[in-house]
This record gives sequence, C-alpha cells and structure tokens, in this order.
Amino acid sequence: MEYLDRGLKYLHGGEPITSLRKLKSTLKPEKLVFEWKAEENGSIPCPPKRLNGCGCGLLELRCLFKEKNWVEKLVKEAEELAEVHNLMIVNLNPGEQCPFCREINETDGGNEGVRKAASRDHSNDNYLYSPKASKIQDGYLKHFQWHWGRGDPVIVSDVLEGTTGLSWEPMVMWRAFRQIKNTNHDLRLEVNALDCLDWCELDVNIHQFFKGYLEGRFDSSSWPQILKLKDWPPSTLFEKCLPRHNFEFITALPFKEYTHPCNGFLNVSVKLPKDTKKPDMGPKTYIAYGVAQELGRGDSVTKLHCDMSDAVNILVHTAEVIITPQQLAKIEEMKKAHRAQDHRELCRLVKDDHKFANEIVDKKGSAGTTQKFANSPVPPESFELKELDTESKHDFSSEDKVINHVAGENGICKRNKGVEGKRKRGKLATKNSVIDLMGEDSNGSNEEKHKCISIGDEDESKSVYVDVIEDYSELAKEDIVFKEVECEDGGALWDIFRRQDVPKLQEYLKKHFQEFRHIHCSPLQGVVHPIHDQTFYLTLKHKKKLKEEYGIEPWTFVQKLGDAVFIPAGCPHQVRNLKSCIKVALDFVSPENVGECIRLTEEFRELPPNHRANEDKLEVKKMSLYGISQAVQDLKKLTGVVQMKKIE
Repeated sequence: MEYLDRGLKYLHGGEPITSLRKLKSTLKPEKLVFEWKAEENGSIPCPPKRLNGCGCGLLELRCLFKEKNWVEKLVKEAEELAEVHNLMIVNLNPGEQCPFCREINETDGGNEGVRKAASRDHSNDNYLYSPKASKIQDGYLKHFQWHWGRGDPVIVSDVLEGTTGLSWEPMVMWRAFRQIKNTNHDLRLEVNALDCLDWCELDVNIHQFFKGYLEGRFDSSSWPQILKLKDWPPSTLFEKCLPRHNFEFITALPFKEYTHPCNGFLNVSVKLPKDTKKPDMGPKTYIAYGVAQELGRGDSVTKLHCDMSDAVNILVHTAEVIITPQQLAKIEEMKKAHRAQDHRELCRLVKDDHKFANEIVDKKGSAGTTQKFANSPVPPESFELKELDTESKHDFSSEDKVINHVAGENGICKRNKGVEGKRKRGKLATKNSVIDLMGEDSNGSNEEKHKCISIGDEDESKSVYVDVIEDYSELAKEDIVFKEVECEDGGALWDIFRRQDVPKLQEYLKKHFQEFRHIHCSPLQGVVHPIHDQTFYLTLKHKKKLKEEYGIEPWTFVQKLGDAVFIPAGCPHQVRNLKSCIKVALDFVSPENVGECIRLTEEFRELPPNHRANEDKLEVKKMSLYGISQAVQDLKKLTGVVQMKKIE
C-alpha cells in the first residue's frame, strides 16, 4: 500500500507540500518465475540465488514424525480412549448464565469477581470474569474455563502482589539490560522507536526515550509526541537480557496451567519436542507513552488486530504525564484543524466521485453509479456538492499522487531525511505554527469557510450539515465521556470484539475506511483485510457509529496496574494508553481455541505474500498432534495406575 509524505504541516491540518520527491520502492514483491517442479528422476531442485535459493541443491522432503502412519495411529488411539472413558465435547449454551458467577453474586450480594464491560441489549455477556489473584483457589480453574470456553476475555487483578516486588521502573530495566549487555560488549545507546502521529520509525537515545516516558514529550507545535519502543529488548532474548524480570513475570502469571511457557500442562504450545524449532511465543515487552485525552491523531495505540494464538497481557508499570491547561487549550485548537482537514478531504473525495459518476452517467446511464458508490461515505441518490474551501487550491488528483513511501512488512516506514521537515532525535524541526482550517484566522474571526455535502433537497442538506457539526461537538466532549472510565491506577483502555461480531465489524471498516489515516497521517487508500492490515483504530466517534449502524459494540474496560488481560484467539482488539505504560505479554495456545487458531492460520494464508500478517508463524497443527500424543500417553499411564490399584 502506497502512502504520501505531504510534509510536517500536513500532520496538524495544514496544506501539503507542493513538490514530493519520488522514492524507490523496495517493497514491491519480485514476480516468482520459478516453480517447484520435480525432475524425471523425482528430484526437486532448489530455487536460483536471485530467489534466495542456492541454485544447485536438491529439496529433501522429510517426515516430521519418526513412525510411519503415526498420525493415523494416533487418531485411532485417541478415538478408542475417548469411547472407553466416555469422553465427550462440551458445548456451552450461549444464552446460559455462568453458574459460578451466580454463586458469587448470591454469596457476596454484589458483583465481586466480575467487571461490566459492555451495554448490549438482551445479552448475558456484558460482564467479564475478573477475579483477584489472591482469591484464586482450587476450583477457580473451572470458573475460568467456563468463560474461556465461550470465547470471553478474562481479567485477573492484582497479579503483582504475589511476586518478589522487583521494580519495573524503566531506568531499573535499562540498568539491568545494560549490565547483561556489557558482559557481551554489545550495547546500543540508541533504540528504534515508532512515532504514533505519522507511524514512522526513528532512532532515539534510550535515556531520552525513558525521560520522555516519565515527563512527557512535545513536538515543536506543542502537540504530545507519543513514542512506542519497538522490540526492546527483543522477545527472543527477553529471558537472557532481563532474567530477573522474566522470573518476576512468570511468577505473576495467573492460571499457570494455561500460561506457563514451559510447564503449563494445558498450554498446547509446550507440547513440541525439545529438538523441534519452536515459534516465538514471548514474553515480549510493550513500552509506550500515553495521555488520558483521546487526541484522535497520534494517540498511543495498538491498532485493531487479531492474534493467531491466545495471549495474556500484564500491565507492570505506569507513569502519568501532566498536561497543563495551556497545553490542553493548544491541543484543542489543533484538534479543530484536524477535524476541518478531515471534513475538507472527505468533501474533496466526494467531489471526485461526483465527477466520476457524471462520466459514467453520460456513457452508461444512471445505473452505472451503483458499483462506484458501494463503499462511498455519501449515498449516491440525487446528490450535489456545494462550494468547498475556496482557499485550498491543491487537489489530490491521480496525477498528483507521487509515490513517497510504501508501507513495510510491519505496516510502518522509515522517515525520509530528504523531505522537508527533517526530524532529529524525535524532535520536529518545523516552525511553531498551526493553521486553523475551520476559519479562525490570526485576527480572531471565526468565519465558516467550508461548506458541507448536500444530499437531495434543501432540508436533507441541512440535516447532513447538522450531523457534521454534531460530530465535532461530540469529539469536543471526549474528556467528559472519558471520565466515566478514568481511574487513578488505570493505564490502558481496551476494546475487544466478540468473534461472532467480526463480519459486521469488517463490513463497517470497509464502508468507512476513507475516514481513517495511517502512515504520514495519509488517508487510507484501500483495504486488503480490515483486521489483519492493522491500519484501523476506532475512536469514541467510530465506536458510537458502529453501534448505531450495525448494533455491535466491543467489551471496553480499563486495564489497571497489575491487571492480567486474557485475550482469546480470534477476538479482534485494540488498545490505547491512558498513561505511559510498560506491559509484558505472552502467547499460548489453549485446547479450547485450537480450532480457532487453525482457522486463523488458513485465513492468513489467503493474504498477499508481502502482507504483514504473514510474519506471524504458528505451527498450530503440529502443536495439536503432539498435544494429542501427550494426552494419550498421560491417559494410558493414569488408566494403568488405576487398574494396578484395583488388582492390589
């Protein structure tokens, strides 16, 4: 997907730069002219060097399993044991209320152990199971399994209370990391960070990054600069680089039957043989800045995505950055410019669609507009476009769309140092200026310069105009809405969607994708897969619109310090940091969700070869076979012990 770097002023509602330098794309996949074909003697030659092969070797096919027909024998043994022991699949009734939660409510006279996360009508899943770590006792595993088997997230609070108390302060982690690295003589003072405003990478001094984590960081326009540390320390080296913190994290994990990365007997991912190459399941750290206010642009977010496996995420540290009233006023002023830019570009887009529709009507008649406007933000029936911003002369027509950056494998890009608006160490090198495109000029006048889209007759056009202004007022009230979920020890706002709502969620994103921005704050130009692209974050406005149009809403809750969030495989989710946060996450594969993991694996295979989701490799089918093998062996041993006791 191609994105334009329109300059630094454009990021905050200004006009784009007029000349864009063309960069060579390094991410267009080379066409594969080589095909795997067997020779007459049955041998399969390796690809040539230009396709990353050796060009001279032969492909040797090996069976992963030592015995012939091992899978067939395993399935037969498993079916026989299931029949002998009368094992059966338990299907939970979606309308059934959790019997364990009902017992808790009757005993405690309240909702202790559950947390309200949604307000769906005629639904029994608005509350999530949320026990305290100190109260998890024998028998609680069945309670967890009841909710987990339905595909519900689970939140376990205060998991850090049972640990040794090792500090997760960022500078403590840095010193521990530096001490280990010094012994290997491989220490980097600069780290790779991601700027959440333009979604581009930059190198920043590690000490300066952590200083901004604790105190805040603002660009030259007084806009909060939100940075995310990218892969530090690398997840494959977390145990080696931070051994004490790794032990602390493992100690804090609840329901270790599922989550322990080595000894979890219900964790299918640990069933692989020791001599087998294992996928990277973590732990991995997520370190990022955050502010309580929803900025709308540049928020500290993990965009909407869906993991291939189950995951548990623990919030281990938070730091609140105080924003002064003067800074808040400046932010609100710039948000007006952002909203005006959104509105202006949407009108411009509809204007282009209108021209295209007229061309189709001239050639094919009115029926020709149907397909073009299938995903248009404005209905095609009887529309006309009133006057747009007369001062804005730049129109992003097809001839102006010069390729500047291409989204990389991670959906992000490197900054181009040759483009106007060069940054150094994360600081913006532009003048401190904000253009208020809503019409508030330097003289303080507030003249409305942007006309809105008119649909149908005059009354209808008035209603559309009111809708646009109401959207602005709704966004201006974000802080009031946010106070409902704000809490003193809260660190991150989570939205997790139900699996059954995914089709409607995808339909909504395909319909409204032009209202979202990604790299360089450029509007999205298209969608490959609404979830797996990881290019969407649904703000309060979009979540409200989603419920109005499709009747669905996510589970929404605040992750507090010490909360462990369990995310089932196949549940799309997004996260926004309310404070600077350090989270540590671990992937696992539960027996309940093996089928969902396999389904996702097949879904990822249908994506284009260079899609970012293809990086996520999980050999879940191989895990499942070894997991079944282990279960069969354990059941045989258990059966043998019982029979021996009966004989005695």
